[in-house]
Amino acid sequence: MYDMYALTGCSGKLGGAILKAILNYGLIPADQLVICTSSKPSDTQWDSVKSQGAQVRQSNYDDKPSMESAYSGCTKLVLVSSPRISMDFNNAPHGEGREKHHFDAIDAARKAGVDHIYYLSLAFGSDSKAGVMRAHNRTEEYLYGLKDVKFTVIREGLYNESWPLYFGNYFKLKDDPRKEVVVAGDGPINWTPIRDLGYTTALVVADSSSKYEGKTFNLSAPTATTLAEIAEIVSEVKGTQVSLKVVSREEYVRYYVEDMGMERGNVEWWSTSYDALKSNECHVTDSTLSDLLSKRGCKPRSIQETVRAMLA
Repeated sequence: MYDMYALTGCSGKLGGAILKAILNYGLIPADQLVICTSSKPSDTQWDSVKSQGAQVRQSNYDDKPSMESAYSGCTKLVLVSSPRISMDFNNAPHGEGREKHHFDAIDAARKAGVDHIYYLSLAFGSDSKAGVMRAHNRTEEYLYGLKDVKFTVIREGLYNESWPLYFGNYFKLKDDPRKEVVVAGDGPINWTPIRDLGYTTALVVADSSSKYEGKTFNLSAPTATTLAEIAEIVSEVKGTQVSLKVVSREEYVRYYVEDMGMERGNVEWWSTSYDALKSNECHVTDSTLSDLLSKRGCKPRSIQETVRAMLA
């Protein structure tokens, strides 16, 4: 009897990179893949994977029966976190943030007979100060409390490609006029390329041994870089000085809400990420990603390369 893998989030960045790695490197036969999507399974974006033998099924976080149906017959579930960040705003109480989607997906998988859930978390710490991590921490705790299903928690490194989000709340690549970027804190971050996260996550999921069962670990590149160091790269590429201004969370919220016109709930939620950076939560020493890549003669693209390429 062979395993069937239910994959979620395949039209997104991380889920898409995982699916691409599985197919490009032949890690799991395509006919053992079930792509679970909130879009129509008949959409042309799925024609290629279907032609290779994968199934595509309707699955929606807001529709628990659809998830049960999509996961039916699958033994493994790769669960990408819900993108509905607004659920987390305003200090959502337990069970009402994005973890509500995750709990429903996990329960649907258990009901469908899934044997092993791979939950794709984020590379902040346990009991994190970051609002963006709250739903992840709650989901991890939920999995650890279950006795009827195996699980693996993979804390995915902060994407190289997401640096503009941390660098002053969506730094504009083409025409950002700011000479001073306001943040509410700084600290070392082990930035990691999405491509490498996709490949190494796929390697973990495809591993038929039990070495990852019941484990929580990080997939992060080995080198840490601060936002201040990114400011130096941005300045170099733009040919003009762009400096980092670290302020209090209150001043950060006031600036982005009143001066930049951003939504308060979003800004307040995001501002807590900088408390986590100041506490070194994103300075990761786990070598799992480097070990997996080095065995295959690969190494991650540096954040410096990514910043330069994106600004160019």
